[in-house]
Amino acid sequence: MAKGDSTKHKIEEAYTSLTKSEQGVADYFLENTAISDFSSKHISTLLYVSEATLSRFAKKCGFKGYREFVYMYELDFKDYFTEKEEKEISDITRSVRKNYKDIMVKAFDLIDEDQMRRIASRLSNTEYTVPVYGMGSSGYVAREFQLRFMRLGLDVIAITDSQMIAMNASLVKRGSLVLAFSISGTTKVVMDSIKKAKQNGARVVLFTSSKDKKLIEICDEVVEVAYLSELETGTKISPQISLLILLDVLYTYYFANDSYFKAEKYKRTLSALEIKI
Repeated sequence: MAKGDSTKHKIEEAYTSLTKSEQGVADYFLENTAISDFSSKHISTLLYVSEATLSRFAKKCGFKGYREFVYMYELDFKDYFTEKEEKEISDITRSVRKNYKDIMVKAFDLIDEDQMRRIASRLSNTEYTVPVYGMGSSGYVAREFQLRFMRLGLDVIAITDSQMIAMNASLVKRGSLVLAFSISGTTKVVMDSIKKAKQNGARVVLFTSSKDKKLIEICDEVVEVAYLSELETGTKISPQISLLILLDVLYTYYFANDSYFKAEKYKRTLSALEIKI
């Protein structure tokens, strides 16, 4: 085990024994790349979990409590940066390249071509504005989705604020289409909101790495996302990479549906931005 990785390694070892809410906490600390405010009050508010959940999470990972976990987690960061200074840049570059290669192979292996066609068809035929839910790194993908698909004429809006997501879900119309990004599948406000949207008669498409079979009960499509914890990799890369790969594949399928019409829309949006092609 590499120096500076001990705490994250313990989290990964305990991952399968954690509850859904505890896995949400685990995902946060596994994906995090900087020292921040790790106080129980701040983290519980950020992740919509109780401080008791944080304590249980820490104990399942082998620590006496959450305070000890944070101490060791921050200590690992100091060790990591000390070790990083000793490494040659070529080693770091090779490590990142390997991580990208592994995540790309995994992502493309998981793609269901028929599913991509179905979702692209739903997007092409929807009569309502398509809300796209996502928070944190998934929120970046939601905004990228809006930017890309809007240029092809899709009426779409990315919603990345927790209160706005909840309100939108309560107002969606029967027959509308809702997309959601949640790598862990445990982001409470996102999961609660897609349940509400489904109750209101919307068709729901969820992009997630979660293998919880119950998701099929609240979603019309569950798109499986490659996730680094499933790969034998070392250094973490941006968690949204696998989502962006799926976005590009879906974008291509969507464009293929009436490509002439969408190409014209694309030219018009670029013209509005005074960009020549």
